[in-house]
Amino acid sequence: MQSSTRETNATAGRSFGAGRVLRHSTKVLPEHARAHNRSLVLQTLFHQGAMSRADLSRETGLTRVTISDLVAELIADGYIVERGMREMSGPGKPAILVDLDREGHRIIGIDLSGSDRFLGAILTLDGEIVARHDADVPADTADILAVVVDLARTLVADAHAPVLGVGVGTPGVVNDRGVVLTAPNFGWADVDLEGTLAAALDAPVVVANDANAAILAEYTFGGAGDDIMLVKVGKGVGSSLLAGGQPMRGSRFAAGEIGHVTVGTDGGPACVCGKVGCLEAWLSAPSLGARVQDAGAEADAVLRDAGERLGIALAPVVGALDLSEIVLSGPAELLDGPLAEAAVDTLRTRTLAQFHDGIRVRMTEQGEDIVLRGAAVMVLSGQLGVS
Repeated sequence: MQSSTRETNATAGRSFGAGRVLRHSTKVLPEHARAHNRSLVLQTLFHQGAMSRADLSRETGLTRVTISDLVAELIADGYIVERGMREMSGPGKPAILVDLDREGHRIIGIDLSGSDRFLGAILTLDGEIVARHDADVPADTADILAVVVDLARTLVADAHAPVLGVGVGTPGVVNDRGVVLTAPNFGWADVDLEGTLAAALDAPVVVANDANAAILAEYTFGGAGDDIMLVKVGKGVGSSLLAGGQPMRGSRFAAGEIGHVTVGTDGGPACVCGKVGCLEAWLSAPSLGARVQDAGAEADAVLRDAGERLGIALAPVVGALDLSEIVLSGPAELLDGPLAEAAVDTLRTRTLAQFHDGIRVRMTEQGEDIVLRGAAVMVLSGQLGVS
């Protein structure tokens, strides 16, 4: 069963801070220069807002002739609009301001990480959520793919503007072609989610692990640093990493897959993967929530134990990569408080105090929209080169 809401508050999607640009890891080749310059113009307008062509030339370092040519091209393509004359108090001809056409296209974001509901949103180009739809997670895993396709079709039909693309954050290990190599909670192996959705929709599609999508939102919209780890807790547990402002994917696309790391030799809860004592068995929202409820007055002890297990899993990563902070995304009533405090204490006892005593563990401020906005960043990056 699907449900939907349409945002009525114009500022509903603007609760995040100023964004920044992911660092380029390679030099721009001559044959890619024009595409790079287009992205540079769009990225500058995306983050800084309306400005004149002369302003763009100064900000980007491109010549005025190049800027004039690029702006004309981007206006014709429907990505940039003129916003009228700049107010001037002195002599001279006022400059015409140009800006990203933030309302001219829509982005579809889908988050498949929830325990009970799949979330979907229709967003403007600057990340404002204008409408929402969701769908129940089916009890039979064989029905999941059909439910996701149906949710995506509903969102595209409700966009009321050209759709720039569809971004999906899903649990599991996802390769660079949007194939879900494994998602144990869905019973998926080698599921071409990107290809399936692209065949069903008249729009570009990009699929990534939900935690990898979330960290893009935290970096672009949430003011995170260049060396961070995001731990995403929902039906499962996953994480993602930025090192020097660059996402880490891993040789097998499984960087950050900490959910099935064994975090104790003292047994522990049975995990869906078949092992005993996986971090996910301790920390996943359904498992942890049930144990907290059963514990009653001893709930804080359960949360501290889960936080200690999280700290055990994170300590080697913090030591190896010299991370500046850990961001937690998931149910605040479980993660914030005793669990986060225990994770910090464990990290401090298991890492080099001189360098890592100041590491910060905090909740994201983006709430349940973090994967949806991260999916939007994926589309912006893939289609416009904006991040």
